[in-house]
Amino acid sequence: MNYQRNMIKASPISTGNQTVFATDGCTDQVVGDILSGWRYDISGLDPEMRVDYEQHFAECAHCRSKQRMHRTIDVALMVIFSLSTVVFLLATGMLHRMHLTHATLADVRVRNLSLVLTAQAAAVGGLLFSMLMWVLVAIATPAPRLISGTVRQVRSRNL
Repeated sequence: MNYQRNMIKASPISTGNQTVFATDGCTDQVVGDILSGWRYDISGLDPEMRVDYEQHFAECAHCRSKQRMHRTIDVALMVIFSLSTVVFLLATGMLHRMHLTHATLADVRVRNLSLVLTAQAAAVGGLLFSMLMWVLVAIATPAPRLISGTVRQVRSRNL
C-alpha cells in the first residue's frame, strides 16, 4: 500500500512537438509533507540537513511551485503592511497638521473637535496595527532573508 502512496500521478501535456508529463503531486510524499509543515522554508536548517531538501526542490516541480507561492505571499504581506504603515503615518501627520493650522481649540466647535480626535485616534491605531503586523510577518516568515538575498544577487550582477 505504501508503494501506491508514493507513486506519481502524471498526465500528458502536449507542447508543440513534445509531450511533457505534468505531475499532480509531490514526487516523495513524506518529504513533501515535512516541507509543507515548514511552509516550504528550509532557510533555518543546518547546511548538512538542507542538502536533501534542496535536492527534493530541484526534482519536484510541485514543491518548488508551492515554495514560490509561499514566498510570494510572504513578500506581498511585507509590501502591503509597509504601504499601509506609510499611509497611516501620512494620515496621522495630515490630521495633526490640519488640526493645528486651521483652527485653534477656541475656534473649533465641540462636534468638529471630537471628529478630528476620533480620526486621529483611528489613524494612530491603524499605524500601530500595521507596524505590529509588519513585525510579526518579518519574524514568522523568511521574507526578509529572501529580500536581502535577492538584493545581494542583483548587486553582484551589476558589479
